[in-house]
Amino acid sequence: MNKPRILWTDDEIDLLRAHIIFLESKGYEVETANNGLDAIEKVKENYYDIIFLDENMPGLTGLETLTQVKTIVPNVPVVMITKSEEENIMDEAVGSKIADYLIKPVNPNQILLSIKKNIDQQRLVTQQTTSAYQVQFGKIGMQLNDRLNYKEWIDIYKKLVHWEIELSQSEDSAMDEILAMQKSDANKAFFRFIKDNYIHWFVQEMGERPLLSPDIFKHRIFPLLNDGKKLFVLVIDNLRFDQWRTISKVFDNYYRTESEELYYSILPTATMYARNAMFSGLMPSEIARLHPDMWDDDDNEGNKNRFEEQLLRKQMTRHGRKEKLFFDKSSGIRMERRISDNLNSIIESDLSVMVFNFVDMISHARTEMDMIKELAGDEKAYRSLTLSWFNNSSLLALLKGLADNDVRVVVTTDHGSIRVHNPVKVIGDRETNTNLRYKLGKNLNYQSKQIFELRDPKKAFLPLRNVSTSYIFAHSDDFLAYPNNYNYYANYYKDTFQHGGISMEEMIIPLVTLVPKG
Repeated sequence: MNKPRILWTDDEIDLLRAHIIFLESKGYEVETANNGLDAIEKVKENYYDIIFLDENMPGLTGLETLTQVKTIVPNVPVVMITKSEEENIMDEAVGSKIADYLIKPVNPNQILLSIKKNIDQQRLVTQQTTSAYQVQFGKIGMQLNDRLNYKEWIDIYKKLVHWEIELSQSEDSAMDEILAMQKSDANKAFFRFIKDNYIHWFVQEMGERPLLSPDIFKHRIFPLLNDGKKLFVLVIDNLRFDQWRTISKVFDNYYRTESEELYYSILPTATMYARNAMFSGLMPSEIARLHPDMWDDDDNEGNKNRFEEQLLRKQMTRHGRKEKLFFDKSSGIRMERRISDNLNSIIESDLSVMVFNFVDMISHARTEMDMIKELAGDEKAYRSLTLSWFNNSSLLALLKGLADNDVRVVVTTDHGSIRVHNPVKVIGDRETNTNLRYKLGKNLNYQSKQIFELRDPKKAFLPLRNVSTSYIFAHSDDFLAYPNNYNYYANYYKDTFQHGGISMEEMIIPLVTLVPKG
């Protein structure tokens, strides 16, 4: 293995001999220069892992040298060393994207720490992250053997997402595989938990059961309106908790997190059920009974969420809310471009709600388009693609505008998704719906024992097509496929992101309240 190479530029380099000997004893190769011009020539001719640069040199100054060095090797970290503590020099150096800023006199350990931070960081992060997860692995495994309640499952999922994101930044693929296995084991246990408890939630009081889709506005949104401040609710369809954690770093530039909690999506974890339930404050069978003109059968053609604004207005009326409402949906690029035009409408309203379908569109596009599948090949890439969209969307410009106008923001979703791998054969009649994670119909036949069947959907407040209608839900990374053309569909949908069934990724989803930093 080659020694890491350091270039140290200082007009008094002879006085730093002890520092150089110290670094060489630690396994680094150190070259020196006593002026900026020599340093630039060395950078042109050689590769260095890190460059130390004195700010105050005769002739070409450190900042002038830095500018030229960055044009030659823009990605090599440069550490500025100076006697000056003047703020303008610091600002110039930081603005030129230095890796570190040290004040003379520097001791050898300061230099060593800066080197480790800048060129050994990836290796050290990998080592420390791997070691920390190995400790947690056993603890999480022990927890999975217990009978956990809904709060403890939220805690488990938070931990797994934390380690998934941390390990994705390391270089230890073996630990990624171990985590994936632990997530799979957790989802199997979570499936048993849902199977044993889901129906009982509908006869329990809040606190004994989790916050569910129909509870969101009544228990979390409406109370925020009581102080008279403007509120913007952003519903990003199909946003998983790990995706939220990835884009939350962008929000941190403009907002402070007032609260971050996870709630449970109802079953099926599909848009027509979960999001209609959220906006109406009702379970699906209640919507179908009270507002039959606003509920479509599962397999009806067209948009089955086209009455969301009306359902929300009816919910506000039921709860005596008289605030001025602004409601909008963005489902494509053209729609997205007009979002900044809505800023005034949002500011003029007491409650504003906007639905964004872009993440869901990515999920569907990944199934249908090889290019998107390549871009979002795994969980890490899927998160990265979500972040890239968010950073370059007009939604971000809108959020900046809302922060400037002191508008509080709630970010949430209707359900998440899971990457599926294992096909399960299901036989149904002609009226059986097409979703891969749940089915409803008559005489559903399947062999897998790992399916949650609701023979009496009324207990879960789900609509009935007829008296013999039942619902079945896939768990973990299973997906449901018909025997006809089984091999084709099994291969086509394998390794795609789906929703509608039972998994932590689909059911345990974010609800975040943010206040502007200003």
